Amino acid sequence: MFKNLFRGKKEKKIEKDEALIVENEIIEENINTGKNIEENTENIETNLEQKEQEIQETKEKSSFFSKLKNGLSKTRQGITERIDTLFKSHVKIDEDLLEELEEILITSDIGMDTTLKIIDSLRDKIKSKNITEVSEVKTVLKEVLVEYLTTTKDNSLDITPPSIILVIGVNGVGKTTSIGKLSYNLKNSGKKVLLAAGDTFRAAAIDQLNIWGDRVGINVISHQEGSDPAATVFDAIQASKARKIDVLICDTAGRLHNKKNLMNELSKIFKIIEREYPEANKEVLLVLDATTGQNAVSQAKTFKEVADITGIILTKLDGTAKGGVILSITSELDIPVKFIGVGEGKEDLQPFEPERFIEALLSED
Repeated sequence: MFKNLFRGKKEKKIEKDEALIVENEIIEENINTGKNIEENTENIETNLEQKEQEIQETKEKSSFFSKLKNGLSKTRQGITERIDTLFKSHVKIDEDLLEELEEILITSDIGMDTTLKIIDSLRDKIKSKNITEVSEVKTVLKEVLVEYLTTTKDNSLDITPPSIILVIGVNGVGKTTSIGKLSYNLKNSGKKVLLAAGDTFRAAAIDQLNIWGDRVGINVISHQEGSDPAATVFDAIQASKARKIDVLICDTAGRLHNKKNLMNELSKIFKIIEREYPEANKEVLLVLDATTGQNAVSQAKTFKEVADITGIILTKLDGTAKGGVILSITSELDIPVKFIGVGEGKEDLQPFEPERFIEALLSED
């Protein structure tokens, strides 16, 4: 009897243990299910965020491309429309076609030397690719133009903190305005920016930079008109260090009538930077006005003699049919264009991308 009672208790205990095991398994399964649901929910949310980001980036790229295309409207009228008309009027690829194309490029301020190189490269590519249809020439032309817009140097801006950007260029090219727009872009990308009003020979330049500083919410280090530009840069460097600034952008005087004075002034500023800010990444950006055509190339050559230019800002592309000058600059000087101005707004200074530029320039409406 006791054995049966003990056996019954033992069986009940086993049943209870088994029930507990089953219950724990169910609880663990529910916990895992909950975790899986939570993980799946997180994955779905992550995927949605990624999709939204991709959609936003696509919209921004589309907006960027449309703005670039609109900004190049006058240059497009001078080049693209004439090229399209030319290709439609010819039924075969011959020297007459290439000569007429050469004339279009030269009169679009691309320049004689650069145009001849482009036509020679185009002729070689047509032959090597065995192109026989006129309709295919435009695609090959795009490839050639992108090659001539691509230099041996990187066209992206090095702004690894701390960085200092020295902006040079003659008066009237849009130098101070470009600094304002560039500082706006950098601030929007999360950088702490400081401006230095180093064009002390023109009171309007100091006032203009201060106006831009107020407009985009960035402090400006400035001295009185006629003071030493190098002293302004010195003070700006000390302020940058004290405030842990990511990017210091310095305006400079733009005088070309006396190259010796310009050289001495820039040399003094460079020495101050080397002595006081050796750890900073350095960029020297030359601002050129696209509306001046081949004169912009002459300016670039002169400044290249007195400064180690790391990049070009080409302004006012939206107001000229002479946008072809950009090809002369990159081809003849091997200086990368880093930014282009395609409008008056503070967001209209855009990073330069050769492929996107040529596609916007030569794409059909």
